Amino acid sequence: MAHIDLFFSTISPYAYLAGNRAEEVAQKHGATITYKPLDIMGLFSRTGGTPPKDRHFSRVDYRAQELVRQARKLDMPFNLKPAYWPTNQAPSAYAVIAAQNAGGGDMGKLCAGICRAVWAEEKDIAQDDVVRACLEAAGFDPSLADSGMLVGAETYAANLEEAVERGVFGSPFYITDGDARFWGQDRIDDLDAHLSGKL
Repeated sequence: MAHIDLFFSTISPYAYLAGNRAEEVAQKHGATITYKPLDIMGLFSRTGGTPPKDRHFSRVDYRAQELVRQARKLDMPFNLKPAYWPTNQAPSAYAVIAAQNAGGGDMGKLCAGICRAVWAEEKDIAQDDVVRACLEAAGFDPSLADSGMLVGAETYAANLEEAVERGVFGSPFYITDGDARFWGQDRIDDLDAHLSGKL
């Protein structure tokens, strides 16, 4: 059975734009996904990236155009300047980790819901009530937002270290069993083709 490791940040606009297309690809190929939320700013500093606020204005302007373009292309609601961005990623990341460990719900729906809360619903995913609502909507026990903090913190830190070691430098980032790497929501079709044996 094929497997995909999905490294992503819960505040990443591109992780939001990915929606559940990776899950659809995985289902098509009978593949499993392990979700590995990480600190995107920590990843940038470790891999030569630049936080959006520190980028040259030409890059900032292009990013603004491209995000809006991609959202329209995908017919997804999108707020270029959400009220709660950036925010503390840790609480939502810990909830993803706790949910994955607990099982019983829809991980793809949880991750998409958390990202949508930031980029389409003007919600602060650093707040417990927002995280609880996302967990419940995806079929998980909302109390997972309050459990496994130590494990969550350790796994969150370990995910960043693993990402750096495995060549990850952005979000979302997909790595298959054979170390085929795909960066970005616009490479999900390539991931599909790879799992089909075409790439």
